[in-house]
Amino acid sequence: MAEKRDYYEVLGVGKSASDEDLKKAYRKLAKQYHPDLNPNDKAAEAKFKEANEAYAVLSDSEKRRQYDQFGHAGMDGQGFSGFSGVDIDLGDLFGSIFGGAFGGGRRRTGPEKGDNLKYGLALDFMEAAFGVDKTITISKEDICDTCKGSGAATGSSPETCPSCKGSGRVQQQSQTLFGITMVTRDCPACGGTGSVIRNPCASCGGRGRRAKKKDIKIHVPAGVDTGDMLPIKGEGEPGLRGGPYGDLYVQFKVKPHPVFDRKGVNTYCDMPITYMQAALGAEIDIPTIDGKIKTRIKEGTQPFDTYTLRGKGIPNKNRPTSRGDHICRFILEVPTNMTEEQKTLLKRFEDTLSDRNYLKRNNFFQKVKEIFGI
Repeated sequence: MAEKRDYYEVLGVGKSASDEDLKKAYRKLAKQYHPDLNPNDKAAEAKFKEANEAYAVLSDSEKRRQYDQFGHAGMDGQGFSGFSGVDIDLGDLFGSIFGGAFGGGRRRTGPEKGDNLKYGLALDFMEAAFGVDKTITISKEDICDTCKGSGAATGSSPETCPSCKGSGRVQQQSQTLFGITMVTRDCPACGGTGSVIRNPCASCGGRGRRAKKKDIKIHVPAGVDTGDMLPIKGEGEPGLRGGPYGDLYVQFKVKPHPVFDRKGVNTYCDMPITYMQAALGAEIDIPTIDGKIKTRIKEGTQPFDTYTLRGKGIPNKNRPTSRGDHICRFILEVPTNMTEEQKTLLKRFEDTLSDRNYLKRNNFFQKVKEIFGI
């Protein structure tokens, strides 16, 4: 089975393409390869299905985020292994080619879900590690409290459009290269809504919506990381024609910590130790996100040796009872600013050492001798 092409490559756009760029690229390919325009052309049909699949993923913000992060593997179980299809009306395609002479496509008349919103939230390292309750303030379009979304002033209501009799569509004759055809378009008097407002609401100017600010309490689960998103159902913008609200997606960005680093669920830190601690071993306090843990390091600890504390890392956001590990790396700090007496004592100590005290150095020079004969 042929390997799937990159969805951005299929549509001929870059990864930074806007929604409008994606739509334009998709429509261009759909016009070119639509099966009704290419009868019995299997190659065109395959390209049409490929473009459909790519657009179905990239036009959905959540699926696009998953695809950008995980590639085709992130689409497993999403229904995109075959041709799931984006519904595209041939009349709409012809309408865009021939100026609407074929009717301009189908018009949605039922309820539509509102737009989704995205909110970026910065978290401290520990807040992301252990979870936190937050109150965020979002700005969004919402239903006008004065007119309850009707757009009409108090005591009045929208009226049926006299031009289209409430259908939202009007028919006109049009001369095309195929002759005289009937063209169906949105009613210019009501904008396709089927109703007109004679006395608009003063609060929203007849729109039925107003910009509002809203405080929302959220719980950030333990273990989230930069780029993770928390969906909050129904906190997007209101739908059209009585449709449900869209959703709000809170995307996290975790601030760096002055001591700890993080990779997935594991935490890391570099801890300086003295020459004596490394040589003789010592009992030290290793810092973790839970606090200090007393630990015994072994005699002869070498620079960059690591010590792992199991289960002292970040909680797993999918299994909160499971945690990653904490890995401490020892950094040998060489003394500086020594006095003459200290230097003399150190030299005397060095004179007492032999090759048996420096195994790594001996192994290194033995390999050099074998290779270069020196």
